[in-house]
Order: sequence, then C-alpha cells, then structure tokens
Amino acid sequence: MLESATLVCDTSVVFAALDRNDPEHTRCAALVTSSRSITVPAAVVVEVDWLARSRGAAGAIDSLLASIADRSLNVANLDEEDYRRVRRLVQDYADLPLELVDAAVVAIAERLEQTRIATLDHRHFSVVRPLHVEAFELVP
Repeated sequence: MLESATLVCDTSVVFAALDRNDPEHTRCAALVTSSRSITVPAAVVVEVDWLARSRGAAGAIDSLLASIADRSLNVANLDEEDYRRVRRLVQDYADLPLELVDAAVVAIAERLEQTRIATLDHRHFSVVRPLHVEAFELVP
C-alpha cells in the first residue's frame, strides 16, 4: 500500500542513490534515506537496470531489488488512466522530448497527488505542468 506522503523519484535519483561512483550519490542517497516513503513507477526499475548494466554498476541492481523486497521502495504499476495520461504527456511535450519513463513519473505523482518529484532532470520536469498543482517542486 502506498503512503499518502511519498516521494516520487525518477531514474536519475534512484540510480545516483544506489551507485557510490555517481557524482550525485551523496545528495541523492541523503534525500532517499531521509524520506519516509519512496515511490517509483515500474518503468523506473527497468530503466535503472539498463543504466546500471550499461555503466558497470550491477551491484546497484541487487540493492534496488533488496529495497523493493523489504518495502523501503514502493513500485507503482501504471493503470489504464495512467497510460492515457502518459500518452497525452508524451504528445504534448514531444518537443522536449518527454519520454515514457519521465511521463510515467508525472502520471504517478499526479495520481498520488504528490507535489514533489525527486529528479536530477530539472530541464524536463520544470516544463511539465501537472494537473493538480501549478508546478512540481523538484528535489534535490
């Protein structure tokens, strides 16, 4: 069950928190460990796996899976309405381009009525206008 106050994270923050060699590791790990609840769309898990393997950080995958197993990381599956929203976001922000995983982060944040998104990608997320608030607060 997802908590009402959860920090929705994108791939960049999750990967940086898991990979000690990432230049943003300290900031992202501190953010993640200080949050009561962390939620990611399922697509973020797949993207973190790809990123970790492409950067030779396979240990990050074990840590990610352990976090899911011990429920310190919540994984949100997209429902039909979320996929409709993702499609609309990808179409509306095609000029960025906003990709599926980032659009999924937005859709989950909207569904959970969260106002903060943890991301290192301020370029994309600062442009997107959520349905439930004027703008997302981007952290760290």
